[in-house]
Amino acid sequence: MYHGHKFSRNTLIVAAAMLGLSPLAHAANWFELQGISPAKAPLFGVSGFIEPSLYAQSGREDRLERNQIPHIDLIAPGFSQSTTANILRARIMLRGNLNKHISYFFGGEFGDNGFTHVRGGYQPGLIDGHFTFSYIPGARIEAGLIRAPSSEGAMQGFMSYNFVLSSTMIGQLMQQPMYNSSNPYKINPAVNAYLINGQQTLGVNAFRYPGIMAFDWFRNGHWEFTYGAMIGMFGTVAAGNQSSSPLYAARLQEAYIFGGKGPFRSDVQAGVWYQHASPELNDTSYSMNRYGVDVQYLQGYMHQWGRQFRFQYMRGTGWISAASAFSSAPGLPAPLTNTQLYPGSQNTANGYMLEGGLFLTKHIEANLRYDYYDRLPNDSAQQRIFKTWAIGLQYHFTPLTKIMAGYYFRTLDVPHQPNPPADSISDAVDNEFAMQAMIAF
Repeated sequence: MYHGHKFSRNTLIVAAAMLGLSPLAHAANWFELQGISPAKAPLFGVSGFIEPSLYAQSGREDRLERNQIPHIDLIAPGFSQSTTANILRARIMLRGNLNKHISYFFGGEFGDNGFTHVRGGYQPGLIDGHFTFSYIPGARIEAGLIRAPSSEGAMQGFMSYNFVLSSTMIGQLMQQPMYNSSNPYKINPAVNAYLINGQQTLGVNAFRYPGIMAFDWFRNGHWEFTYGAMIGMFGTVAAGNQSSSPLYAARLQEAYIFGGKGPFRSDVQAGVWYQHASPELNDTSYSMNRYGVDVQYLQGYMHQWGRQFRFQYMRGTGWISAASAFSSAPGLPAPLTNTQLYPGSQNTANGYMLEGGLFLTKHIEANLRYDYYDRLPNDSAQQRIFKTWAIGLQYHFTPLTKIMAGYYFRTLDVPHQPNPPADSISDAVDNEFAMQAMIAF
């Protein structure tokens, strides 16, 4: 039986610092790893990482809509090219212990991604910023800008990602775009949704919200129970508060630990989670609910025949966002060039993901993933089903540095016919190749 790779103490500390983690934890437990600093961490520590990335698609045109290339065949966040290279993430992080009961963590994001793409321009920002107080037995208190309890896929540190591109359900259902609640948007009766110009989007939330959270974990032999419960505000540093009501989020998980420590321990764990918020737009408050379950298994990281498996299912009701199909162009109707936000509580979406990985050698890992996302099944005219098979290959130099490449076979189904504009976009969907290096410093 594999018991995890035996990395040195210093290697684990550096790896975990890059991830924003506590390395000497006994678990790949994201509350534990991201919430507190190591017990022997200094007062002031600096770390960071960069992710140079390459993307390639054919950029197929949609001939029905004036030979425009749909956004699904262009690279976010600029949507101007089908093949490009960028620095997806570039982060500088400060963390340490003020005393044995108080730790802190601050991170600035400087990459080219949805978080730094605000009002159509580049705007670096504070992506993490919290203090954790460990005075109360059974309830550590984390306050500031933090990852809200949610799905395992939205709580992972980036070094544990196996693919450059996130699953569609995570990207569309959990990566919340922020809109200016004071703008006088109107409901478009033709689609029963708000139409929002992409240049007015205030960036995505990167799974973080300002708030306060109680969390802790409890070991009993090989078993570990963990909880996290948060109250916060629906907003970001760039967007400010977008609701007069609190955001609530909670997660419970149980794990069986085979061995090892830190972010790459060998274990099997299952979790259940829930989020509720009341975002506002045009002086109206709406309901947004997200919930799901997940299971993951990891054993033998950086050992030949080491393997992993992940399953996630999630569902959302109310406040479902559909990104614009095209960039603004003369003659295209507004519903095709604006984000469509479906705010009513009757709106739903759901998805699931299956992912597996196998180390062929100590350094080479092969990965396979299938993700399925069904958006607005309650609305026959607007329902879209996204299906993606992804195959990947990774070369792990160390726990700190790796190169990963993946090819994504993508389809977009329009279940209800006839719908010529939607069908023409579906027919134009490209497959995509993406490659990335993850480097700590």
